[in-house]
Amino acid sequence: MAAPHLWALLALAGYLLGCANGAILTSKLFYRDDVRAHGSGNAGLTNFYRTYGAKLVLLVIAVDMLKAVAAVELGGALLGGALGKYYMGFFCMLGHMFPAPYRFQGGKGILSSGTLLLCLDWRVALAGWGAFAVLVLLTRYVSLGSVAAAASLPVSTCLVYRGAEGFPWIMLLGTLIGGMVIWAHRENIARLARGTENRFTLHRSGGEAKP
Repeated sequence: MAAPHLWALLALAGYLLGCANGAILTSKLFYRDDVRAHGSGNAGLTNFYRTYGAKLVLLVIAVDMLKAVAAVELGGALLGGALGKYYMGFFCMLGHMFPAPYRFQGGKGILSSGTLLLCLDWRVALAGWGAFAVLVLLTRYVSLGSVAAAASLPVSTCLVYRGAEGFPWIMLLGTLIGGMVIWAHRENIARLARGTENRFTLHRSGGEAKP
């Protein structure tokens, strides 16, 4: 079992990694703008794409994916096993959604949590990404797919890790991660219920990067 101070340091490291928000950093660096000032006001990939187009989407994706990979791999290496991965993943998601440097106004965790699933276990990833892909393809509601993927995490965590060392804590962290993503989509859920949620569409428009 790792020393208490290591758990504390890695919690901080995971949180700070999560604070590196791809949409905010890219909008500020290349557009001299803040993605949160547009559209839904969210600091996530979907709002970035709707605001600026596809030109720099890959950079946003790279930042949000790499920080999740770094957090999970660091947790697995230094804390050991699934518990370490879930632990660091949780704090990374916390930093992504509530980043102190950006007045605690972050993203909804779609891309970061999706990457997190891939790093945890292929069966957990299959359940989450499968639910996301099916619902988005059928409905074109990214938010609905994201909520379904988040809801699948506690279930898949229970099925995959039941009986593993530290299972109660793994289950708690998996439930908290899924719950945070669902909570972040509470306004989308309300719009889905009213039938006013925007469907995902491809477009080529977007802002111009400024030197």
